[in-house]
Amino acid sequence: MERTWKCPPLPPTAHRLILMSTVVMIDLFHSSRCHPGVVLLDKHQGFWLVHSTPHFPAVREAGQYYYPSTGLVNGQNFICVTYPLERFQTIGEQLQINQPSVYDCDVPESLGSLVPALAAICKKNVPNGHVSPPSRTASNRSVTLTSADGTNFISFAKGASVSLMSDLMVQFWVRSTGILPSDCSLGWKVLDIKQINPGKTFSFKASQDHSKWAVSTTAAASGPGGGWVCVGDINRNKAEEQRGGGTVCLRDPVVWKAYRTAVLDYEDCRKGTF
Repeated sequence: MERTWKCPPLPPTAHRLILMSTVVMIDLFHSSRCHPGVVLLDKHQGFWLVHSTPHFPAVREAGQYYYPSTGLVNGQNFICVTYPLERFQTIGEQLQINQPSVYDCDVPESLGSLVPALAAICKKNVPNGHVSPPSRTASNRSVTLTSADGTNFISFAKGASVSLMSDLMVQFWVRSTGILPSDCSLGWKVLDIKQINPGKTFSFKASQDHSKWAVSTTAAASGPGGGWVCVGDINRNKAEEQRGGGTVCLRDPVVWKAYRTAVLDYEDCRKGTF
């Protein structure tokens, strides 16, 4: 919110590898399931963009870039990080657990042998756009990904609160069925956000925000807990416990403060707020 990790332009020889989006759309603003993102790289580096906007970006056949109307009504979030080439095999393995559906994909032979996990995702793509799910033996995994400038991020395939050893406030699309209430049963609290005030300029309800993110309730201390911000693509509802999805987390005091101060109200586990 106050800081962004900018993705530098790649050389003209860069290849678009994957545009992914699992979307089962019943009604655009009331019931949807999304796993949107982009992976693009060349033989040296690339970027992984995780975001919450349905139908973004457009397929290559559209012939032009545009931001879709589906992202204009409610709040959205983006995190774009540049990584060296050697990180993308691990990213591909995370995506296999996340189970994306691929709607546009190009893995040239010159790159396929360098990132076989990404190549496998493309090969599993079938006419209806769905990727075969990975083995159930790997339904959760976390890995550290070091960006091109040396910043450490943690990629979680599925949940993060226990691994981060931190109480978390979470924002997600609440206008769907089976929403999970705030939970304090696992030792670390997971608290649903109710009201948001980004930049202390205006406020809006969580029901007006389609973004998916989490922030530690406390700043980083000397231990492992606190100070975390996570941006992802999965909601806290019962149906999505059974599907893929994940989040990318970092521990940065400036980013943490921006997100933490944006939380105006949340649901306590006792069904109240404080």
